[in-house]
Amino acid sequence: MAAASKADTKAAVDAAAWMFNVVTSVGVIIVNKALMATYGFSFATTLTGLHFVATTLMTIVLRWLGFIQPSHLPLLELLKFVLFANFSIVGMNVSLMWNSVGFYQIAKLSMIPVLCFFEIVFDSMRYSRDTKLSIGLVLIGVGVCTVTDVSVNMKGFVAASIAVWSTALQQYKYSLSSFNLLGHTAPAQAGTLLLLGPFLDYWLTDKRIDAFNYTTPSVVLIILSCIIAIGTNLSQFICIGRFTAVSFQVLGHMKTILVLILGFVFFGKEGLKLQVVVGMMIAVLGMIWYGNASSKPGGKERRSHTTPKQRHGQDSTDDEKV
Repeated sequence: MAAASKADTKAAVDAAAWMFNVVTSVGVIIVNKALMATYGFSFATTLTGLHFVATTLMTIVLRWLGFIQPSHLPLLELLKFVLFANFSIVGMNVSLMWNSVGFYQIAKLSMIPVLCFFEIVFDSMRYSRDTKLSIGLVLIGVGVCTVTDVSVNMKGFVAASIAVWSTALQQYKYSLSSFNLLGHTAPAQAGTLLLLGPFLDYWLTDKRIDAFNYTTPSVVLIILSCIIAIGTNLSQFICIGRFTAVSFQVLGHMKTILVLILGFVFFGKEGLKLQVVVGMMIAVLGMIWYGNASSKPGGKERRSHTTPKQRHGQDSTDDEKV
């Protein structure tokens, strides 16, 4: 009974953490879309830097309240994490600029195969047939929903590759709690992105952030975006600590489905095509199948003939977090 109660509690906390991440992620997307589409604030990298400034202030509060304990993260490890994280942010922005929307979506979908490769090579992970098929079904469903025209050029392909691999490498966390890691990395990301962001945004958009017309509504949206982003960053670190990287990516595609649904709610039937509906249904079925398949014995486990290698942020005695 005690074991069942513990499992139920873990499942409830996992579900709450994931839902918190989904709600805040979708919320910040909607606010950013309004900020950029309505007021022309196209400085995405600098805005991300402001998000991490707000998150840094929150980590100071968490440290004062005792949720973040004093800890040490080697400078080299900190630099590697920040480098991968910033390459991920900048790479995605540049990829979206240089590639078609279709190839941009394909690049995002390729994150799961890359993470599977990491788990197989570095963690000696083994997937059951049902787990592999369910991941494939999720990819097909999201692809049907989002991928339309697909065109790519060499520099766009390079940008997408950098974004995908750096994001995947970022998923491998360090042997600190989620809040502690965020306390170390948020200030470094805030500083680097605010330093480089204005120059990068000018290169991408040919617009200067200091020349932007800051009206009261646009400033309110910027502040709101930063507030919601605090929840997004916190929940992101919590979720990666509770789920494996692949599980987090599979569940994360639910955000894409929700964004499409909200697009239909706000923009009417023009945003809802048969292709989108079919893709949503396929993706959701794949996610349900994945959750069931990966939680079964043998669904996703380390090979027994090797010694489990502790991953960053994942205890070596855990086989899988779903």
